[in-house]
Amino acid sequence: MSIHLDDPGPAPDGPASPAAARRTRERVAPVALALGAGALVALSLPPWGFWPLAIVGVVLFEVSLGEHPTTRQRLVRGFAFGAGWLFPGMGWMWFLTAPGYLVVGLMFAGLHALAAAVAPTGPWRVIGRPVAHTLVEALRLVVPFGGVPLATLAIGQAGGPLLGVARVGGVILLTWLVFQLGFALAGPSPYVPKTMRQRRGARAAWHGAAAFGAVVVVLVLAAVAPEGTDTGRTLRIAVVQGGGPQGTHAIDTRARDVVDRHLAATASIEPGTVDLVVWPENVIDVATFVDSVERVEIATEAARIGAPFAVGITEDVPPRDADDPGAFLNAQVVVDVDGEVISRYEKVQRVPYGEYVPLRGVLEAIGAPVDQIPRDAVAGTGPAVLDLPDRTRVAVAISWEIFFGSRVRDGVDGGGGLVLNPTNGSSYTGTILQTQQVASSRLRAVETGRWVVQAAPTGFSAFVDPDGAVFERTAVSEQAVIVHEVAVRTGTTWAVQLGAAPWWVLVAVVLTLSIVMPRRTRRRS
Repeated sequence: MSIHLDDPGPAPDGPASPAAARRTRERVAPVALALGAGALVALSLPPWGFWPLAIVGVVLFEVSLGEHPTTRQRLVRGFAFGAGWLFPGMGWMWFLTAPGYLVVGLMFAGLHALAAAVAPTGPWRVIGRPVAHTLVEALRLVVPFGGVPLATLAIGQAGGPLLGVARVGGVILLTWLVFQLGFALAGPSPYVPKTMRQRRGARAAWHGAAAFGAVVVVLVLAAVAPEGTDTGRTLRIAVVQGGGPQGTHAIDTRARDVVDRHLAATASIEPGTVDLVVWPENVIDVATFVDSVERVEIATEAARIGAPFAVGITEDVPPRDADDPGAFLNAQVVVDVDGEVISRYEKVQRVPYGEYVPLRGVLEAIGAPVDQIPRDAVAGTGPAVLDLPDRTRVAVAISWEIFFGSRVRDGVDGGGGLVLNPTNGSSYTGTILQTQQVASSRLRAVETGRWVVQAAPTGFSAFVDPDGAVFERTAVSEQAVIVHEVAVRTGTTWAVQLGAAPWWVLVAVVLTLSIVMPRRTRRRS
């Protein structure tokens, strides 16, 4: 059956006729195909994580679009593709904030609809469509509210052979590669008449060859790109996971219980067996850490084991007046064996509607339950590094920050020889977000050429090497101590040296050319 992309006119033989039913199927089939294509991309993401499905999904999305769809058709099919991908991929948000889940899903699906509408048709589509949708994924790194890079195309490739591309151009280049492979592999659309495909075959072949040539160049660059080097020094690191239930909220949880679970797990570490002990994000919630009982307890354990602790804390920021509810700081501190706090990093990239409420006043006015987050976190401003007693410098990305390559690059640029990722996923139900965070740690490890040490109170905790391999991953909710020998590394990758800016520019330039060049060609002819 040939599917023509032009909207059919009214059916002279009535809406119930076979011809009308066929036209309805022809309108619905591409939309259903686009929706299914998005669902395949979702299945490429953790926790499902079969990476080839992302490429297959993009192939089917291109088939659903065809060569010359109308603008309306592109909008609808682009939205269906984004919805099929992002609503399942961000399903964990439903249990945290159902309205936020719907808003974010609709917004990001809408951006992919816009990308489908803006991208060129005709032979240039094989070049323009990949960069248009890559630009949407790049935008998700920064908007809204500093970025919401969840369920990204790159996360689904953390377990696949294309991961090495991240050390060349980070997630933007990796995202483009997946889109480009999918759109190029789709070939001529079956929705376009055969005579038209033959007439435009030469131009389409040239554009397809250019697309595949670019893919080959990127893969070659990934094979020869620098990966950083070992310094010859290692640290034996223990990660403490206290365990406990998931799906909990800070306002409903007794803070001391979390500390006790981590102290109980830490008691299993034998003296003199490790060089550093890492506790997860904000497992200690106190008014002032240096004056707290918890600091004394940490100091006692550090002295017993003979190793410093990197501990996640939450501290109160006093209210400015009677109407101010106050705020809090989310930090990671290093406590030496003598009990002194010798280094501190305060989280910079806060979680919108998790650690602070954008537009709080507006939401309060319409009755939104902002009281679930009564206080906002104060964003830190310092470099993303911690210094250990032996003068080893480590990069640190607290929880949400591991989804942002820029935060980890900041720490590596600052001299970090490995990356600590203390996190806390106990508020989330299921394992969608937690598995995607491990995948993000794998991306950051390859991008930077550094080991990543992930520590979570209820899972997942793990070690990730510079090639993205995962070691010692814990189970959800279990109490555990995992130990691994981690190399302190130096050197840099192209992804760290260049950052994201050149890839933003390149994607925008290629998209502009793919839109402008066909118009110039039409004017000349």
